[in-house]
Amino acid sequence: MAGFESLLYEVRSCILCSEHLPLGPRPVLQLHPDAKILVAGQAPGRKVHESGVPFSDASGDRLRDWLGLNSETFYDPQQVAILPMGFCFPGTGKSGDLPPRPECATQWRGDLLGLLPNLSLTLVIGQYAQGYHLPNASKSVTATVQNWREHWPGVVPLPHPSPRNNLWLRRNPWFTIELLPALRILIREVLERPSFR
Repeated sequence: MAGFESLLYEVRSCILCSEHLPLGPRPVLQLHPDAKILVAGQAPGRKVHESGVPFSDASGDRLRDWLGLNSETFYDPQQVAILPMGFCFPGTGKSGDLPPRPECATQWRGDLLGLLPNLSLTLVIGQYAQGYHLPNASKSVTATVQNWREHWPGVVPLPHPSPRNNLWLRRNPWFTIELLPALRILIREVLERPSFR
């Protein structure tokens, strides 16, 4: 546990790409070695940067609804690890937030994932996380999510839960009808399993 705490302290103190961050560094993540589910997201938005709490915004409300989890379970690090591709708010571009800074994944991701031996399920949210965790999948988020059964039950690709994706959800009703009910059952099963550590 000491190694885990030491690494987490290093990550939370990271200033590796601070010159590129409009609001400065504030790494936002949630981890514990006992976590059974990994939420692999993209990067914190402005509201999450301000609060320091992962998914403490409209995207998080939708994601918790998708997963059938209340806030108490979602924010229990011994149940759910939240590890975005970039730990700090990257800034805003013309069509939304900028992509996650690449330094985080290169510097920290492998070591952090290595400290999560109890993971049974990884939820891979959006293009950047899917590119990392599912490198052989389609470059299209829609195609990757449509083929969710290929990775089931260990990995489940999801679109970003942002309100910006309302049109995507309307165009892809199968996501709500087929994938989400199966995912909620899987999550309940995973959380009921005993920890191995």
